[in-house]
Amino acid sequence: MFVVVGATGHTGSTVAETLLRHGRPVRVVVRSADKGVAWKAKRADVAVATYQDVKAMAKAFEGARGVYLLVPPSYQVPAWLDEQRRTMDLAAEALAASDKPHVVFLSSIGAHIAEGTGPIRAVRYGEQRLSAVVQNMTILRPCYFMDNWVPGIGLAKAHGVLPTFIEPSAKIPMISTQDIGRVAAEQLLAGGAGKKVLELAGPEDYSPDQVAELLGELLGKTVTARLEPFSAVVPTFTSFGFSNEAARLFEEMYTSFAKGAIGYERPREVVRGSVTLREALRNMM
Repeated sequence: MFVVVGATGHTGSTVAETLLRHGRPVRVVVRSADKGVAWKAKRADVAVATYQDVKAMAKAFEGARGVYLLVPPSYQVPAWLDEQRRTMDLAAEALAASDKPHVVFLSSIGAHIAEGTGPIRAVRYGEQRLSAVVQNMTILRPCYFMDNWVPGIGLAKAHGVLPTFIEPSAKIPMISTQDIGRVAAEQLLAGGAGKKVLELAGPEDYSPDQVAELLGELLGKTVTARLEPFSAVVPTFTSFGFSNEAARLFEEMYTSFAKGAIGYERPREVVRGSVTLREALRNMM
């Protein structure tokens, strides 16, 4: 049995679908029974649990050979970083009370860096906390999600502008959530022995200018990437419903990326995916 936490999200759904296609028994962990209806129709087992109910989560992990685990970020929480760390503690507590299966944990590029990484500090804590209770753990550290461009598609359609806090001409590693989910499923199927870190990227690096160009081709109009000042990060993210703390953490992250302070721990060993930016954007339209 493989257990997938976050099966209603982008990476988790890909993990669960991939395992089911391989004919493996899958249990998805969802917050409410209605979110599990579609998975039951696909012959997946469904467990209703949250990290806040440690007993229910530990029960969901029972009999698992492997677990895909992530902690969904509730960006509206005022003390966001503390809340994420508390949730990581609860996840560790549930795993400690289980049979301690092989865990594939979704972390992030830059999680090996102690400070100045904004929201990445939460998954760094998660890596450390979970490693303390799980013997066999595979840590995935993907780069910038291609799916992060979704909020800008509306402006690109309406005004031909793609706002970005990344230098438009700068090529950076980007990855589709489909690739992340596929790699996670492959790691679960392979099993784990000890601690392993996989740093992930898409098939090639892309710039915001290339994102805008590809969007323009897909929309049939000219789209231009427009660099926004870092002073706009907080008001932009709070307008999306983020708490002030969460928004300021993103400001810290973008600033560090611009300075080249966030990157891979082992850049020569990065695992490349296969989903191109064009394919990912087409799926977002």
